[in-house]
Amino acid sequence: MKSRRKISVITATRAEYGLLKNLIKELNNSVLFEINIIVSGSHLSETHGFTYKEILEDGFKIEEKINLDIDGDKPIDIATYTSRAISSFSSLFENNKPDLIIILGDRYELLGVALSAMFFSVPVAHLYGGEITFGAIDDSIRHSLTKLSQIHFVANETYKKRVIQLGENPNYVFNVGGLGAEAVMSLKLFTKSEIEKKLGFKFKNKNLLVTFHPTTSINSSEIEITETLKSLSKRTDTQIIFTMPNADHGNKFIFDAIKKFSDLNKNSCFFVSLGQKMYLSCLKNVDAVIGNSSSGLLEAPSFKIATINIGERQEGRMKASSVIDCQPISDNISDSIDKIYTDQFKKNILSTVNPNFNGATSTKIVSILEKINFKELIPKTFFDLK
Repeated sequence: MKSRRKISVITATRAEYGLLKNLIKELNNSVLFEINIIVSGSHLSETHGFTYKEILEDGFKIEEKINLDIDGDKPIDIATYTSRAISSFSSLFENNKPDLIIILGDRYELLGVALSAMFFSVPVAHLYGGEITFGAIDDSIRHSLTKLSQIHFVANETYKKRVIQLGENPNYVFNVGGLGAEAVMSLKLFTKSEIEKKLGFKFKNKNLLVTFHPTTSINSSEIEITETLKSLSKRTDTQIIFTMPNADHGNKFIFDAIKKFSDLNKNSCFFVSLGQKMYLSCLKNVDAVIGNSSSGLLEAPSFKIATINIGERQEGRMKASSVIDCQPISDNISDSIDKIYTDQFKKNILSTVNPNFNGATSTKIVSILEKINFKELIPKTFFDLK
């Protein structure tokens, strides 16, 4: 019997692990692969909740922990973490070279991973290229990761065309749909009473989930969170649930503002990290998600709830009819919240279709990988459009 090919799945944040979890399960079920999980980034940060523990709680073994000592939130800090990732993952690949690595998204830590893989001729499978997020430096990182990767799994045909436009071979660009949309359909979520018991609050007649991250390319985070909180302060009849921002530069102001707001308003609460199952369970039981997180575009439409998408961080991504784009102005945000409770909006949202759902995404990815000869992926060539 042939030896199994070694695949390293690399995760740096709570959000991308939540998306990768079902794929890891499917990969482990394949007799052709030996799967290793490598954690890094904010997973190993106390400030961000030591979220690597969620991976262990799910029953997975962590092969390696690459600690980048993430603490600060300035541009120089982010550059430093990226350089540490290059150094640390280069050492890892020098001593323990996999046949393929899998990465997801647009995190700066992954840029260091992919560069290291290039130096050691390790092929990379990347999920989800071809997307655009105008308000974050993630945009440039995502496109760079596309150019450093050999296999591409994208969420829809528009993104597939864009990846090919970047000079990638169409034979290795696959539209498999979104893992987040798949998770909504496959996970057994907590009930409302289970959420209340586990998180220690009570749902009201009206409930909103707020998820805000830094706008790293246009530096409007402080204005956006301030205006959002100004609007939410008027919603005394509404239970407001906050999740804390990711580890991008500028996260501290958002973190502190949310904490102060929650301390002053009894109808609000915040959580450093809910984990995928609890986050999706909350989404299912609220009226809308508010903020600038990709989850409002990728997962929320599957629950047929509203997304109030504030500012330009997600500008360029495909959006379902349930998404309301909103300027970061208190009155505009208040008007958008009022809109989701109108009879007409509640009627229209029932016909929402998630543009990122494409069926059994994880199974499709594994099936594709089983058919690819990883050794043929190096060296990589540029594909010219005709």
